[in-house]
Amino acid sequence: MSLHDTAKPNTPRQQPVPVGGFIIDAQGREVPITEEMIQHACQALEQNRQSQPERR
Repeated sequence: MSLHDTAKPNTPRQQPVPVGGFIIDAQGREVPITEEMIQHACQALEQNRQSQPERR
């Protein structure tokens, strides 16, 4: 089981809950950081890491 399998099936999608902190978007607005944003960033990092040649 991975961290991505934690959502319960057949549950309605709820409003994202901020996990702490904010980012500033291109218009200068504060956007709460959500778990979904963190998961997406971790997936992108993992894909990038796997596509890089191994360094010695």
